[in-house]
Amino acid sequence: MTTVAEILKTKPAGEVFTVSPSDTILSALKLMADKGIGAVLVVGTSGKLEGIFSERDYARKVVLLGRSSGDTPVSDVMTRAVRFVHPEQSTEQCMGLMTNNRIRHLPVMSGETIVGLISIGDLVKNIMSHQKFLIEQMEQYITGGAMS
Repeated sequence: MTTVAEILKTKPAGEVFTVSPSDTILSALKLMADKGIGAVLVVGTSGKLEGIFSERDYARKVVLLGRSSGDTPVSDVMTRAVRFVHPEQSTEQCMGLMTNNRIRHLPVMSGETIVGLISIGDLVKNIMSHQKFLIEQMEQYITGGAMS
């Protein structure tokens, strides 16, 4: 069973992108576009996680409501009830949390400290890698058995 900590080891160190609640939606979108990511964490001046802003928030709370991206602060549209996980949790637990809550990103917290961010893509990549390993092991077993 793979843990969140193991997934974080496969990602570039320190690759958690954040914005402040007072940043404009436009600046958050520019950061997301520059980094090729679908969400940013919203962190207050105290360093505490206050929310998450995602492409889904933008589509549903900005575009559909006719808000201005250049004038609206992230705090007006971010998701405040942030679901998160801990490094020792399993990929299965993460998939369940994401599926049940229809979310694509999970901050990884150690106490009140942000230690990472995982996406549904990270989990799928991990699962595919594990399945590939199992298939290779089965192929070796089958071909090894046929040679005897």
